[in-house]
Amino acid sequence: MADTVTSQKLVDGPRKVIYKLTNVSDGTGESAVLKVDVSALSGSPSSVRIDSVQYDIQGMTVTLLWDADTDVTALVLGAGQGGMDFQWFGGLANNAGTGVTGDIKLTTTGASSGDTYTIILECTK
Repeated sequence: MADTVTSQKLVDGPRKVIYKLTNVSDGTGESAVLKVDVSALSGSPSSVRIDSVQYDIQGMTVTLLWDADTDVTALVLGAGQGGMDFQWFGGLANNAGTGVTGDIKLTTTGASSGDTYTIILECTK
């Protein structure tokens, strides 16, 4: 069995992209799963920056990763509800090194059966 996950692209405009990510875990968890594939976005951007994130996470930790030869942590979200706005300083830019793709991956830690997350991720191309 596997976690039940969705990655729903809500907006893919000329500059903004918004995703809704969900998971209902069976305890398996996710490990470096591709969530934002820049090659699938309109306008053919080479990367995105994270402008804001809203989240509701129950029972696990979620790490967003910049994809590269060695993935780089973009953001760690702990259990609970909250939101973060990074627009006031230009957003979280992709600082991955060698082999950077511009994509965003996701890893869960400490997932047990019945744990969940819902994340709204707003990015600028």
